[in-house]
Amino acid sequence: MLSDQQRARVFGVLYPITFVTSIPALLLYQPVLDDPVGYIAGGGQNNQILFGVLLELLLIIANVGTAVVIFPIVRRQSEELALGYVTARLFECTFILVGIVAVLGIVTLQQDVAGAAEGTLAYTLAAIKDWTFLLGPGWVVGWGNGLILGYLMYKSGLVPRKMAWLGLVGGPLIILSGTLVLFGVADAGGALQGIATIPEGLWELLLGVYCAVKGFRPSSPILRADVAGDRREAMAAATPA
Repeated sequence: MLSDQQRARVFGVLYPITFVTSIPALLLYQPVLDDPVGYIAGGGQNNQILFGVLLELLLIIANVGTAVVIFPIVRRQSEELALGYVTARLFECTFILVGIVAVLGIVTLQQDVAGAAEGTLAYTLAAIKDWTFLLGPGWVVGWGNGLILGYLMYKSGLVPRKMAWLGLVGGPLIILSGTLVLFGVADAGGALQGIATIPEGLWELLLGVYCAVKGFRPSSPILRADVAGDRREAMAAATPA
């Protein structure tokens, strides 16, 4: 079994992986999302789109990994919130997976003979992909990575509390900006939403780098309690009956 600090470093490595998979994938999808009708009517760069799909599949693995690997640790602080973080990650990945299927549907249409009906369907699938991005990374992330994980890290002291405040502030900003986009008050991917994502982005990036390099803070109460518990169990096992 992994020790707490080993889990911390695996957790830290997985977080940068979510950056290096999600951002390039979004850029690779642009030909499909910007002009889905033109994409299926012309000679679309299917390999480029399929590489973006592969990156997002790796993103799903990394997302789930970040939640699963630290669950045994953060549950000592709050089992309900630890489970909530895992659930939020799964919800986010569900939206990502639906978006992947939508993109693959457009690729399939491009490989067939495109007509008026196919163009309408391609536009619909691209719209579905846009909505999955809004509801997953653009809304659910604020609850899971921002509020829940930020609160767990703040209360447990696993990372510096000043750093955890980025998640506690960034999470509500993600939720607020995503809600404004949902109701048409702000533009998706506009300046308001872009600015609102900065604290959350910094939180996730700093959290990943910190944990990958340093692990969790040894002074965290939930780590100390775990070490003490292991020692008591070892002493009990060594004591003759």
